[in-house]
Amino acid sequence: MADGTLKVGTITNSAGSGNIAIGSGVTLLSSTPAFRVYLNSNTAQTQNTDTKIPYNTEDFDTDDAFDNSSNYRFTPQTAGKYFIQVQVGFDGADANGRVIVYVFKNGSSHSFSSFGVASTADYGGVCQHSDVVTLNGSTDYVEGYVNYTGTDNIRGQTTKTFMLGYKLGA
Repeated sequence: MADGTLKVGTITNSAGSGNIAIGSGVTLLSSTPAFRVYLNSNTAQTQNTDTKIPYNTEDFDTDDAFDNSSNYRFTPQTAGKYFIQVQVGFDGADANGRVIVYVFKNGSSHSFSSFGVASTADYGGVCQHSDVVTLNGSTDYVEGYVNYTGTDNIRGQTTKTFMLGYKLGA
C-alpha cells in the first residue's frame, strides 16, 4: 500500500467470517439518499408559465424523502451535495417551440437549461437539465419545473418525464 491504494477481493474478521469493526476516523461514502420518480399520465401544462411537474410515481426512494402525492419535491434529511436531474417530455412538439427545464431549490429557480424544439410528430420532444445542489438536510428541497411556449401536454411516461437524484459521496 505504498501509494495509498489498497485493493482486496475479500475482507474477513480474524475468525475468517462475520462482521468487521471499522475504526474511528474512517469515512464511508454512500450515494444515498437516492430517488427516481416519474409522471405516470399525461398532464396539461400552462403555456409560457413555470409549471411544477407532478412526478407522482416512484421507481425507488431509499429514504422516503420524495413526496409523490402533494408537493412533488425531494427533501432529504441528510445534508450534502446532490446530483439532481429533471427530464420532461411532451405529447408532440409545436414547431418553433421553446422549453426551459428547471431545478428549483426552496421554491425558486436554482438552475435551468433552455431548448428550441421543432415539430417531432408522434415522438414528442424530450428535454432535460441536471445540476449539483447543496441541501442542508433539514429544510432544503428541490423540485422539477418546466416552461413551454407550446400547447402540448406533459407526457406521462417513465422513459419521458422523470426526476432523479442522489447524494454525492464527497
